[in-house]
This record gives sequence, structure tokens and C-alpha cells, in this order.
Amino acid sequence: MRYLVLALITVFIFTAQGCAGFAKKSAADRRTAGTQIEDSTIEKTSIERIQEKYKDTSQITITSYNRFVLIAGDALSEDIKTEVERIVRTVPNVKKTANEVVVGALRDSAARRTDASITSNIKSRLGKNKSVQTATFQVATSRGIVYLLGLTTHAEANVAADIASTTADVKQVVKVFEYID
Repeated sequence: MRYLVLALITVFIFTAQGCAGFAKKSAADRRTAGTQIEDSTIEKTSIERIQEKYKDTSQITITSYNRFVLIAGDALSEDIKTEVERIVRTVPNVKKTANEVVVGALRDSAARRTDASITSNIKSRLGKNKSVQTATFQVATSRGIVYLLGLTTHAEANVAADIASTTADVKQVVKVFEYID
């Protein structure tokens, strides 16, 4: 019985710590908790449906923020690009989409790692800047083009865009913000 009580206390402590971390991030995020869950579900469902049908003929990333969905990556044909957007639009709670998929050869893993590195560097630099809240932004990168999404003020958007545009290997910055001021 004593071991059961200790085990339950341990589980409670770890669960509470995890919830506190989520609550802290959620508090800084300007989306409601419900919208955050919807965005996560939109991303997961979209990717599952796309990979089910186009696993070998596309490399797609889905970024959802406040139910606005950015579709980026590569597809072997215009038909696949169009169908991918149709798939995403059928996912529940999608408000709007932007299809930035490039038609052509699929990129190699080195090119995709470069994009991931750019995104990571931008997020790190945003986190070090005191005038913006990192949790208010989503950053996605495809072919060196950085997409910034979020619910933000014009001033915060300009700081984020400046940080992104001065990050190594960035070719272009596209602001996809919903302004709150």
C-alpha cells in the first residue's frame, strides 16, 4: 500500500509539472486552448490524409495557426498540388488555406535539413528577443522561404520579420499574420 501511495504521488508530480508547462505556453499563446487543439488536429489529420494518398509523390508540410493552414513543400505534378489543397480544405475547422507547394522534383534530405535549421535558428532568435513572445508565432520554412504566422501586433510582426530576414540562408520572408492592433 505504501508503494502504491508513493507511485501515485510521483505520477501526480510529473503530471502537474507537464500541465504547468502547457499552461505557461498556452498563456503566452493568443489563441484559445480550443483553437490550439484544433490547429494541432488540423495538422495531424491533413498530413495523415496526404501521406496516405501521395506518400511517394510529394513532400508536404502543414502549418496551422488560428485555423489558417499553410501548405508548403513539393509535389511532382500540378494535379497533386491541387488535390493536396482539396484534402486539407476537407479537414474540419479549416478556415482558410494558402497553397505554397512547388511543382517539380522532390528535394533531397540535405535541402530539407537546411530548411529545418533555418526554422530552428529563427525560433531561437525570436526566443532571445524581449520585445516579442515566441508563443505568438509559428515559423515554417520551405526552399529557404520563411513563412511567419501568428496573432500579433504590427510592431511584433516587424521585429519577427526583421529577425527572420537577417537569419542565414533565408531567401525571402512571407508574413501571414492576423493583426490584433
